[in-house]
Amino acid sequence: MFEGLRFNHWKTSEGDDGVVTLTLDRANSSVNAISRAVLDELEQIVERMAIDKPAGVIVHSAKSSGFAVGADVKEFIEYAKQDTVLENIEHGQRVYEALARLPCPTVAAVHGACMGGGTELILACRQRIAADDDKTRIALPEVMLGIHPGWGGTARLPRLIGATEALPLMLTGKSLSAKRALGLGVVDRLARPDELLAEARLLLRHAAPRPFARRAKAWASNIWPARQILAPMMFKQTAAKVRKEHYPAPFAMIDVWKRGGSGIRQRLKIEARSVAKLAKTPTAQNLIRIFFLQERLKGQGGGTDPAIRHVHVVGAGVMGGDIAAWAALKGFEVTLQDREMKFIQPALDRARALYEKKLKTPEKVEAAMRRLRADVEGSGVASADLAIEAIYENAEAKEALYAGIEPQFQADEILASNTSSIPLDELRKNLVAPQRFLGLHFFNPVAQMPLVEVVRHDRLDPAIEKRALAFCKAIGKLPVAVKGTPGFLVNRILMPYLLEAMRLYSEGVPGPVLDREAKKFGMPMGPIELADTVGLDVCASVGKELAPFLGL
Repeated sequence: MFEGLRFNHWKTSEGDDGVVTLTLDRANSSVNAISRAVLDELEQIVERMAIDKPAGVIVHSAKSSGFAVGADVKEFIEYAKQDTVLENIEHGQRVYEALARLPCPTVAAVHGACMGGGTELILACRQRIAADDDKTRIALPEVMLGIHPGWGGTARLPRLIGATEALPLMLTGKSLSAKRALGLGVVDRLARPDELLAEARLLLRHAAPRPFARRAKAWASNIWPARQILAPMMFKQTAAKVRKEHYPAPFAMIDVWKRGGSGIRQRLKIEARSVAKLAKTPTAQNLIRIFFLQERLKGQGGGTDPAIRHVHVVGAGVMGGDIAAWAALKGFEVTLQDREMKFIQPALDRARALYEKKLKTPEKVEAAMRRLRADVEGSGVASADLAIEAIYENAEAKEALYAGIEPQFQADEILASNTSSIPLDELRKNLVAPQRFLGLHFFNPVAQMPLVEVVRHDRLDPAIEKRALAFCKAIGKLPVAVKGTPGFLVNRILMPYLLEAMRLYSEGVPGPVLDREAKKFGMPMGPIELADTVGLDVCASVGKELAPFLGL
């Protein structure tokens, strides 16, 4: 069928039954980012299939990491610079629409990550089947880049599952598990990972019927009166969370959906123009910059084995307990130490609540709880590969603790402090092996805050730093290596802001006024509320460390 055509990013095969299998395998890349070249080749393939009319088409990925991570963001930046965003958005829409209009059944077989343009590709297929696996995640997260779906996401998803389900997914960028995607109707069937393609062939021959209630809901929530009623409600709900001048994309997307009629071409036209307009905004440019900064942080620690299997945490307070719980969630064996069991039990209770939320099934919850063990005596230090100190901010207390921990180490174990401000040059002065000591500063709440400061000092072994970065990567955090000066990075920026707010408050400016103005500026919460959330005692302690250093 494809004689005379050669492809770099797609593999094609045709079975005896006339079914064509399209395998996306972007050249020279570990993931499938959908570039112009990928789309150009798909366009040629679809044009040929429109002529030769196969019995059916299966689209899947050759990458072990997943189906597709979305559009090539680097190319998108170039389109924005050259003012060709609209042209390239419309090109992608044409290719996907041509796929959607093929006169044969089409099935997308999804495993792993399926994001953005990848999700829009599977929405252009008539049926979708996903691997029933924890790694399967499906999302349209374009709002996180300051834009919204542009290759048909806003035009197709609301019509597939109903606007009341589709819009919140696109407004938040929230990803769906395989089971959740099936429940909403984003995919039509689940299959075991090793049977995905075989089950896709069965789905191709026997299409899964869409339940009448779902079809009725999709129709009713997208008719003109429903759009006119629901859109203002969505605007109001969104405005309660973000300001339009700071984050225009969610509001633009609601407007695109509101104005979109029954015809797919009109909806695509409105969608493309909206994305092209958003691409020029400072919000999109800044969020895309943040995206690449995060990708850089994700790359730190890559290619290094942390050589850490057992983590011992000393201090079962909010920070220590939650660090321990998170490490156990991510598969590490963890022992949690504090003076008495009554201090550890609340941390274990919080951990169970976290696991029940994240892991869903009782078996997985219990497995995670078995990995997290109370250790009042501290015997776990002797077998730990990493010991994390998370006690209160007092240099003398920390040094006394290290004096008891370090002699129990056997070989190349790492000692880390979760201190938020104390210079590591001060904390390491009495250590026997300061080269294996560093800071791992997590942020509260640990389960939600992705950043971890990996804090250096003048005696740190670079190999130990690499292992620490790799550990952060292994637990799904974004590590940033920083100097061990007071406040490190985040608190050095944050504390002058908070201290100035406190100074204004002491001079008579009401707290609610300070918080309101900060939110108006774009902060997620005001400085008074933030200081209370962090803890006034913590703020005072960090402030005392930073004030002399910064001359505050």
